[in-house]
Amino acid sequence: MLAVAADRVWKYFGDYPALRSTDLHVEAGSCLALLGRNGAGKTTLLRILAHLSRPTKGDVKIHGTIGYLGHGIGVYDDLSALENLLLFGRLQGVKNPAKAADEALERVGLARVKDGMAREFSRGMRQRLAVARAFLHHPEILLLDEPFTSLDDKAIAVLQSLLESALTGGATIIMSTHQIREAMELATHVAMLERGKMVHAGPRTTEMLTDPGWLYRTYGEQTS
Repeated sequence: MLAVAADRVWKYFGDYPALRSTDLHVEAGSCLALLGRNGAGKTTLLRILAHLSRPTKGDVKIHGTIGYLGHGIGVYDDLSALENLLLFGRLQGVKNPAKAADEALERVGLARVKDGMAREFSRGMRQRLAVARAFLHHPEILLLDEPFTSLDDKAIAVLQSLLESALTGGATIIMSTHQIREAMELATHVAMLERGKMVHAGPRTTEMLTDPGWLYRTYGEQTS
């Protein structure tokens, strides 16, 4: 069963095609690493999948609830860590938002500073708070845009643990990243964008895991 199906998706910004007839099919319960250089179209595609942007042309179907973690982090500076999660919990219809918020803060290592204002947090702490927000309602589909950016080693381990738990629970994950080694450890499948075109999509292989640069050398110039 497909959790995500994108067919012949185009996205124009003015006259510039950020995505060019892009196809992406992701099976439920899989973890897809979405790779590509800066400007390849990864963020644009994820925002379309998250219903934060409309495709200019093409069809997108999502089967499940979405958790999204984008570049902008998306937490409110003038609320505490706990207040941020309570707000998002209520917006997502979580049954017991207070309990869910406490558990999420504990998982990402922010329980001791739950009453601290988000604006006083380091970028890494804010990123962990955003991670807690994305996982708060136990979404069926997680869309993560550069989730390992600005995280220290401990926080990366926390995020990997959360992602592993989500996969064990049957969630589907799509994450764009430049941290190829970390992504490959979790990925069941890999897709690669080059200048808005999908140049590769398929299962993750042992070669990709042992040689992170292999994909770029093999598919990096296959555009027209």
